[in-house]
Amino acid sequence: MPVIPFERGRNGRPVIRVAARHEPPFPVDAVVEEDDTFHALSGGPAARAVEDDPLRVLSRAHAAQPAPPGSVIVRPGRPLRLLAVVHDLAEDPTCREAWVALAYRGVLSEVAARGIEAIAMSLLGTVHGRFDPDRSRVLLDDAIDAGCPGSLRRVWLVAHPS
Repeated sequence: MPVIPFERGRNGRPVIRVAARHEPPFPVDAVVEEDDTFHALSGGPAARAVEDDPLRVLSRAHAAQPAPPGSVIVRPGRPLRLLAVVHDLAEDPTCREAWVALAYRGVLSEVAARGIEAIAMSLLGTVHGRFDPDRSRVLLDDAIDAGCPGSLRRVWLVAHPS
C-alpha cells in the first residue's frame, strides 16, 4: 500500500473516511470492535479444542467477571484490537448512550497512550445493536472535540450494508 501523507482535518481533527470493509482507504494501526461485557460478541463463530481439564474450564467460566459497560479492552496483534464494551446482553436494551459515549472516550485514551495514527471502526452500537447511527456519530464527534490525541490522523468509519 502507498504511504499516506500526513493528513489533518479542520481545526486539527483527524480525517474521517467512510468506506466498506472490503475497500480500506488506508492502512490502520488498530481496529475498534463492538463488544459485550462477557466478550461473546468478539469471540467469533469458530469453536476450538481445549486441552485443559473440563472442570477447570467450567470453574474459570463460573468465576469470570464482566467487563464494565463503556470500558475498552486491548487485545494484542497487528493491527491492535480495541474491544469497546457497549453491550450488556443481560440488559434490555443491550446498548446505552452513556456506554457508547464512555467507550468512544476510552478508545481515544488508548489511541493516545499508544501513539496510534490510524484506526478502523464502525459507529459503536450499530453493529450488534440498533443504536441510532446519527446519534453514535454525534457522540464520536463529541469525544474527538473533548480531547483527540495528537497522534490520531485518520479514522476509517467502516460502512455496513443497510
